[in-house]
Amino acid sequence: MSNRILIVDDAAFMRMMIKEILTKNGYDVVGEASDGAQAVEKYKELSPDLVTMDITMPEMDGITALKEIKKINPDAKVIMCSAMGQQAMVIDAIQSGAKDFIVKPFQADRVIEAIKKTLGS
Repeated sequence: MSNRILIVDDAAFMRMMIKEILTKNGYDVVGEASDGAQAVEKYKELSPDLVTMDITMPEMDGITALKEIKKINPDAKVIMCSAMGQQAMVIDAIQSGAKDFIVKPFQADRVIEAIKKTLGS
């Protein structure tokens, strides 16, 4: 059975890029969200196996959303997506329970490697 993934990013083209990488590699993208609050709602609704979470978003940022998702499910698997130069935020995210992080612009092999490692497959 393919793993179910929720993609969270405020930029539609970024979600599209990740979705393309994931579907090409046999993953099932079950939902998308464009901000942290939406991400938390979708997580509750869909219970995905993994979430790719952008760090900087309007309304609710990725780290706040990560913490909220971890309250719903302490075992939630979340990979953060960051732009270059967001090291401090990435460290904060890892300390808040993120499993890994990928840096934009996305490299398909790095995305898949992070996801495989996080899902343990």
